[in-house]
Amino acid sequence: MSESVQPRPAASLLLIRDPFSAPSVLMGQRGAFHKFMPGRLVFPGGGVDPVDATAPISHSPSPNALRNLQRIAGLELAKGLLSATARELEEETGLSLGSPPNLSGLDFLCRAITPPTNPIRFDAYFFIADASAATGMLGGSGELEELRWYSLTEALVLDLAFATRQVLLQAQNWLSLSAEMRDSRSAIPVMRERNWTAE
Repeated sequence: MSESVQPRPAASLLLIRDPFSAPSVLMGQRGAFHKFMPGRLVFPGGGVDPVDATAPISHSPSPNALRNLQRIAGLELAKGLLSATARELEEETGLSLGSPPNLSGLDFLCRAITPPTNPIRFDAYFFIADASAATGMLGGSGELEELRWYSLTEALVLDLAFATRQVLLQAQNWLSLSAEMRDSRSAIPVMRERNWTAE
């Protein structure tokens, strides 16, 4: 039996518009040429690059979000994940969190690790923020097609990858919490082998 592929750290951002009335999330479809999840609807994001570890950030997430992220990912990877979140958002959507990015509006939502049987694996960290945290016009590199705001109700009836659907459900849970409850979370949902645990 061959060893499983080591998952590559990755970061994705769920930008939420109208969170209190009719929440919608920014998503796009991966092109058919992609080796990982071709043609699937996903959130803006991607793998952590070496440059992300030293990229400047103007403001970090809330102390609690940062504490949870550093506890799970470690100090160095946490920095890379945060920078990758901002970089990938701008590359794939044209929206910016600033230069250097202001990440104070981000919360650490959850983490999902691709099963070991997959030939391409990611250790994906998902962040969530109000759409007001980003500025600019939707465009990006063209890597994501059909890039637009999907209501959560609409998105959840589409043919989504298992992990994407599960992360959307986590976002629904997060939206139901008060600001005080979000800022006091001491455990983060982590999905391994398609099962959630709290870490």
